[in-house]
Amino acid sequence: MRKRRRLSAKRILVLGGGASGVVLAAHLLRSDARVEVAVVERRPVIGAGVAYGTDEPDHLLNTRASAMSAFADDPDHFWRWLEDQGHAAALGLHDAFAFVPRRLYRTYLADIVKPWDAETGDGRLRFVRGECADLRSVPGGIAADLGDGRTEIADVAVLATGYSEPSIAGRNPCAGPWQSRDALGIDPGEAVVIVGTGLSMVDNVALLRASRHRGPITAVSRRGLLPQIHERSVPLPLDPADVPFGTSLSYLLRWIRRTVRWAEERGGDWRDVVDALRPHTQTLWQSMTLDAKRRFLRHAKTLWEIHRHRMAPEAAAILQEALDEGQLTIVAAHVEGIERKGTGRTVRLRRPGGVVESLFAVHVIDCTGTLREPEPGRGGLVEILIGRGAARLDPLRIGIDVTADGAVVAADGTPSPRLFAVGPVTRARFWEITALPDIRVQCAALARTLLDRVPA
Repeated sequence: MRKRRRLSAKRILVLGGGASGVVLAAHLLRSDARVEVAVVERRPVIGAGVAYGTDEPDHLLNTRASAMSAFADDPDHFWRWLEDQGHAAALGLHDAFAFVPRRLYRTYLADIVKPWDAETGDGRLRFVRGECADLRSVPGGIAADLGDGRTEIADVAVLATGYSEPSIAGRNPCAGPWQSRDALGIDPGEAVVIVGTGLSMVDNVALLRASRHRGPITAVSRRGLLPQIHERSVPLPLDPADVPFGTSLSYLLRWIRRTVRWAEERGGDWRDVVDALRPHTQTLWQSMTLDAKRRFLRHAKTLWEIHRHRMAPEAAAILQEALDEGQLTIVAAHVEGIERKGTGRTVRLRRPGGVVESLFAVHVIDCTGTLREPEPGRGGLVEILIGRGAARLDPLRIGIDVTADGAVVAADGTPSPRLFAVGPVTRARFWEITALPDIRVQCAALARTLLDRVPA
């Protein structure tokens, strides 16, 4: 039975029930007993989203368990949960330098909010199955109109809509990067081309191998670079005064290379430097000029990401096995076009040096990443808000514009007092906001902001 709403409750609406939305809800509810939270999510389960919706046992977290607590002030929370629930023993894990199936993390996210769920807790948390079609101001609050005609009203709302997924409908000749085996429908002997060589490519190779796929797999990206592999590391003690904030991109890269050489001379490696930079990357990004950010996206983003967002050792072993057997080929080339041809696809490539060639495959999977603006004509909530001026794209067109405390900025430059955002949708301002260690810090800060601003 749904419990009666407290008359003095602060009502907060979270739009999106993936990792960002669930972690924010947990921070809000554990911080103030007067808060009520409703999370709107179109998927049938919470905590899934793009990142954790998979059921494949070979789809592992790309971050070790020791860094995946939902609470930065309790860094061992996830590892204790793995031990208490018996998962650590079942998986044969001996310490927190472990990379567990992502489906387990979905279960963890659902568990952390059980104390407040309407069925298992005090009833201050509701999950609303549906999709938000629009947001509008109402006296004293904000209303979310759902696609089925229902309306949810709150004091404030938070966009936790996650990644911009590529459209796979209509004339698009590609399959999406996060589909199940059944949805992909790939026969074991068919040729597959994967566009992109990042972490989602690694996931798809693991999925195909687990499905006993025998056909050739070709992965294509402009540079043909693969994510690096996680190893145990000890981050350097890096003071903010040591970091060259506000310098040119070329100087910053030279400084990183010098620091890596310094670490290597003392028995460490580049991981110690990259991991030491993690607490400073958002400030580094914000200290760059707009031109420097454009140059970074054009010339340095790939190099940064393959070192910053690494593969679990187990995932790397699957990939290496496919390479050693000759099933997987990595190609450095620019994809100039993909066309349907009979029952397959023709992929036109331009190699370095200008050589043009074509690949034929029965299936093409789009693993080009999540750095994309809302696609025109899809009618998503962010696109709707941008279309009527309630939000605006940032100048780089990689996310919506928000203030330092997460308030959504309207087309006229005015921050909204009632609409905020969290997680990957805010990457234009924060850049490194796609991994849980960064998201949990942002969620804690936003929870404090919202609790301060919403009257009881």
